[in-house]
Amino acid sequence: MSKNLFITGTGTDVGKTYVTGLILKKLNQNNKKAAYYKAAMSGNDRKPDGSLIAGDALHVKTISSITQPLEEMCPYIYEQAVSPHLAAKLEQNPVDMQKVLQNFDYLCDKYDYVTAEGSGGIICPLRFDNQKIMLEDFIKSRNLNCLIVADAGLGTINSVVLTYEYMKLHNISAKGIIFNNFEPENPMHTDNLLMCEHLTGLKVLACVKNEDTDLNISFKTLNSLYN
Repeated sequence: MSKNLFITGTGTDVGKTYVTGLILKKLNQNNKKAAYYKAAMSGNDRKPDGSLIAGDALHVKTISSITQPLEEMCPYIYEQAVSPHLAAKLEQNPVDMQKVLQNFDYLCDKYDYVTAEGSGGIICPLRFDNQKIMLEDFIKSRNLNCLIVADAGLGTINSVVLTYEYMKLHNISAKGIIFNNFEPENPMHTDNLLMCEHLTGLKVLACVKNEDTDLNISFKTLNSLYN
C-alpha cells in the first residue's frame, strides 16, 4: 500500500496544482513511484475531437515527469469553470463516491506515494442533489493527512487561520503550510509567515517563489507528511 497525502488550499487559484507538481517532482527525483489524484476537476478545455483535457493533471505530469497515465488521475472531468457539484449538475455527470474511492484505492495498490489534490478550498461540495458529498468526505474516508497551500500575500492570515480552524473542528489532520508566490524581501510576506505559524501552531514548511522549479524541502520532511 502507498503512503498518501492530501493537498488543500485556502481558496481557488492559490497555487495548489503548481505546488503539487513540485511535490511530485521531488518524489520522482528520489526514485519513488508517485501518483497524482483529483476526485473532480472543473474548468477544462476540449481537444479538437471534443474530449476534455484534464488540465491540472496534465500540468502536474509535465512539471513532475511522473510516468503515471493521465487516465488514472481524475475520474470526473468537467468543462464548466465552477464548483464541481454545479459543473456535474450542468453537465449531467454526478460524482459517485464509490467510483472515487475505487480509483483512489487502485492507485494506492499500484504506487509508492499517492498525492491527492482538492478542488478549491477545504469547503467544496462534490455533489449536492439527492446525495450530498463534500470534499472532506473523501479525505475522512481514507484518513488522509493534509497540507495547506496558501498565497503569501495580503489576506492570507485570515484565510489560513479560517482553513485551519475548520479542519480542526472537523477532525481533519493538517500537517503544515506551504506559501506560494513568496517574496523573501517583502516584509508583509515574512510577517504573514510568522503570524500564520503563531496563530495555527503549524509550520510553514516551504516557500515557493514565482517560477520556482523545485520545492525547497528535504525529502525526509516531505516523507514525514505522508501517512
